[in-house]
Amino acid sequence: MRLFIALDIDDAIRERITCFVDGVSAFAPDARWAKPESLHVTLKFIGEQPEAAVERLKDALATIAATPADIHFRGYGFFPTAKSPRVFWLGLESGPQLAALAKAIDEKMAALGIPKEDRAFSPHLTLARGRGGSGSPRLNKEDGPNRIFQCLQEKLTALTAPEFGSMTAREFFLYQSHLSPKGAKYTKLAAFDLK
Repeated sequence: MRLFIALDIDDAIRERITCFVDGVSAFAPDARWAKPESLHVTLKFIGEQPEAAVERLKDALATIAATPADIHFRGYGFFPTAKSPRVFWLGLESGPQLAALAKAIDEKMAALGIPKEDRAFSPHLTLARGRGGSGSPRLNKEDGPNRIFQCLQEKLTALTAPEFGSMTAREFFLYQSHLSPKGAKYTKLAAFDLK
């Protein structure tokens, strides 16, 4: 089972993002655009795990004590760089609660043998990926200037930074990712309250 831990986003914010994507996606027709129903804020990618591990993961996640996190969705950017873009993302601003939650999750998962993150938590929503290549925010040796997002970047410079609204995350989820040629489909396996 391919697993990850994430926050869901409020429907009103999802709708605003969908309208924005509908307005700009034609400027990067060769990109793979995320489906609106698939948008989420990843807190920890776990990867492939046997089905028998799910209960152990749920038990560990249920012990996390964290508070709700206020999140503001605004702006955008490109990974790894604007000159060598592979991923178009939407920005998030939040207080220390979100980073503390990601850290607590990372530590609980490390205790179960899942490798810790080797980079700082950088919350974002992935809106589109270039065809082929990695979705990693790191610059790879094969990265170089590409044109997948060039027209989109030109159009975005004429716009003010978009604002999509704010929400308070009151729970996080363990998800299963089902990969297919038509794109990934995500299923919530368990919810965990933030109190």
